[in-house]
Amino acid sequence: MKKEKSILKYALAIILFSLSSCESWINVTPTDRLSEEMLFDSKEGFVKALNGIYIELNTSQLYGQNLSVGAVDIMGQYYTYNGSSTHRFYKIAILDYSDSSEKALFDAMWKKCYNVIANCNTIIEKCEAPESPLTEPYASMIKGEAIALRAMLHFDMLRLFGPLTSELDKAGIPYQTSSKQEVTPLLSGTKVMERITADLKVAVDLLATSDPYLAEDKSLYSEVDVNNRQYRLNYFAAKALLARVYLWEGNKPKAYQTANEVIDEAQKGAKVIFPFVTNSAATSTSAPDRVFSSEVLFAAYNSLREKDIQSELFIPTLEPNYRFTFAGSLNSGRVDELYDDKNDYRYKIWATYNNNGSEVLYHRKFENVNSSSTLNYMVPMIRLSEMYLIAAECANTIEDASSYFNQLRNARNCISLKLTEDGLINALAAEYRKEMLGEGQIFFFYKRQRMVNIPNGDKASGMMNVDLAKYVIPLPDSETSERTNE
Repeated sequence: MKKEKSILKYALAIILFSLSSCESWINVTPTDRLSEEMLFDSKEGFVKALNGIYIELNTSQLYGQNLSVGAVDIMGQYYTYNGSSTHRFYKIAILDYSDSSEKALFDAMWKKCYNVIANCNTIIEKCEAPESPLTEPYASMIKGEAIALRAMLHFDMLRLFGPLTSELDKAGIPYQTSSKQEVTPLLSGTKVMERITADLKVAVDLLATSDPYLAEDKSLYSEVDVNNRQYRLNYFAAKALLARVYLWEGNKPKAYQTANEVIDEAQKGAKVIFPFVTNSAATSTSAPDRVFSSEVLFAAYNSLREKDIQSELFIPTLEPNYRFTFAGSLNSGRVDELYDDKNDYRYKIWATYNNNGSEVLYHRKFENVNSSSTLNYMVPMIRLSEMYLIAAECANTIEDASSYFNQLRNARNCISLKLTEDGLINALAAEYRKEMLGEGQIFFFYKRQRMVNIPNGDKASGMMNVDLAKYVIPLPDSETSERTNE
């Protein structure tokens, strides 16, 4: 993958913590060609560079839309296109990636992702340079986050463009560990997974000794670094990502062990760091916590979430060919089919709106709750509930699987269900669909499970057949042309 000529070509941002102890993130005027000498001559410069990475995650090509609530969720068959070929995401919804607009979307995603990876590599290299001004704990914290981010971005490119989990010996993607401008070989899925796993293990070890979450002496860190760890790929998030990776490669014992470690460390120690959302927070009438923020391990901080996500995709006044919604109504169709218990906190994201006499179903997960709440900016990327679902899938007995599964359901105000061996995967699929709506995970669940029959999002009921080849997005033309011309 060739790099852009300007290694540091991204907008830098500084995150400030206000005196009132409320989080506030303030963008600085973007600088395309800030010299490396100026940027990496101090701890503050390294922090700025890393902040720039996190800001870039919010672009529409990545987790600001297409790798979260947008294209990947459409491919996961959440939303109806009303049977219309004129819907703006019709081709992606039917898993047809051949037209120019779809090719351009995935090409932009690929290029942006590898550009950000190059920037991660620059930070890692500067951390390792003999002249680095960084001292502990910042040296390990910044390097650990950059390595974890590199692994996460490669993993999502592999999940999209790489082979099925049963065919990881096939060619996958390049794995970039240098900021140099060069084409590197396509590695097999197996080799890519090895590198992702190795990176995450290093990152977890570095963050275990440097993450403010775990530090006894928090005076070693700036106030902003102590209070904004959910918006950083922190120790818990990196370890949870490792559990996700183990499951993708089919290593269930390691996935089970790692998911349990995250659960134990995050929720069952002397201090509960990531508690399940409370009833009062989930059902509040003034500021409902629809993203269950207390249990989010890692999230993008998107100050334009209402504008770029809710208003762009979900508001009920959008034209039907632009709006994302479930097929059917609030009381019938996909909402009724999915939410088996209407006391479910997750059910409460749905509402109806009278649009010129027509009842419109819309979801409010990313709707602003009031003008001042920090809940308005969180886009979850890794959450604790996934660890319960991984543990349930990898448990040795159906009794243990049921325990993890129902702990999560009970935390969502749902009744327990009796699981069976034959029904486990379908039960998990339903929980993933509810839990990860708007978070870009259900398509990958279907791909990992090699599911050939999945709910047909365009219809109020029924299933659709999926050719397994449709789970593998073709490599972008810009990438394949580079290799042809080597």
